[in-house]
Amino acid sequence: MKKVLIMVSSMEIGGVEKSLLNLLSSIPKGKYDITLLLLEKKGGFLSYVPDWVKVREVDWYKQIKPIIMQPPQTTIHQYFIKKDILKIPGFLWGYYISKKLEDRSIYYHQVFKSIANEPLAYDVAISYQSPTDILDYYVANKVIAKKKISWIHFDVTKHKINQKLYSKLHKNFERIFVVSHEARKKLIQKLPDNKEKTEVFFNLISPNLIEQMSRNQVDFDEQFDGMKIVTVGRLSKEKGQDLAIKVLSRLKKTGYNVKWYCVGEGKNREEYEHLIKEYDLKNEFVLLGATPNPYPYIAKADIYVQTSRHEGYCLTLAEAKCLHKPIITTNFTGAREQIIHNQNGLIAEFDEEDLYIKIKDLIENKQKREKLIRNVSLSKVNTKLEVHKLFTYIEGESEVYETKD
Repeated sequence: MKKVLIMVSSMEIGGVEKSLLNLLSSIPKGKYDITLLLLEKKGGFLSYVPDWVKVREVDWYKQIKPIIMQPPQTTIHQYFIKKDILKIPGFLWGYYISKKLEDRSIYYHQVFKSIANEPLAYDVAISYQSPTDILDYYVANKVIAKKKISWIHFDVTKHKINQKLYSKLHKNFERIFVVSHEARKKLIQKLPDNKEKTEVFFNLISPNLIEQMSRNQVDFDEQFDGMKIVTVGRLSKEKGQDLAIKVLSRLKKTGYNVKWYCVGEGKNREEYEHLIKEYDLKNEFVLLGATPNPYPYIAKADIYVQTSRHEGYCLTLAEAKCLHKPIITTNFTGAREQIIHNQNGLIAEFDEEDLYIKIKDLIENKQKREKLIRNVSLSKVNTKLEVHKLFTYIEGESEVYETKD
């Protein structure tokens, strides 16, 4: 049986983690010997990992996490306190040379110098949450595997990736999967040497399971008789809830009976709570928190809105399509691969005025909402065949899946 290693940071509730769960659930039990390797063994999705998958936590992340996250002065101070003075010259050299040459691989070489190789060997090793420097570096340099995959879930032009680092790292990966055609084009623009080894692998979803889970009963402000807008996503700048708060304020001032509900949790909660208070929307912009099952909220929404600044593919948009919602999305990478403007949804620029106009239009125009619902219900979301790309690669078959440039 082929041995496969898949590495992610944790199993917190988020799009990448959910897409991984969908992938694992699409692999028949017993087909492969799969190990899920986590930097931190935690997260709301952890209990959803299939029981036949081995789950491990690395034993080195606590050692290097502060070095990666904190200023170099703090690291040097800690070396003094711990009397690890001999580590200081190498650390300083790696840090300043990498900065001068704009090549972070030198710095990571120093950081990972004392970290042992992964003890087991694999047929295939996957860095599933790329571009994440720590994961990519470890899989590229510390894991022994016949084949390696870097799985890119983000628009690399919106992330501060170090080009020299990734030019070196990607030489260790035989295949690079990217979750949308547009994200692939942007990757090739930034790192053109990757063109031949890169292909699109759409995030897997199960429309039947989503529809089934959407029937679960939830208490969702049943007394409110106005328009309900729902957004699902981590509370972070990239997901754009700050724009949503400003747009809702304008809608309320215009006199619309509307509430906006956000499903998700994240580091920007406190900032958004202050913004909600500033715009006097305490009872109208509702932060529902994270849940492994957001589908009942989507199902009960009058309008689903995705306010992201950037995405790679956007799983929640695909899920809203499965539940046949009138959809408005901002124009991030991959949005136009899922939504045809004015046919199965509306696409707005990431702009307060444009988003306000499009939401206002749908609130006022019931016929337009019904048209979008009809059209989106006719467009079938089927990604089941995608998993065979992975099977083909693991099994070592020569078939190449065509990817449009």
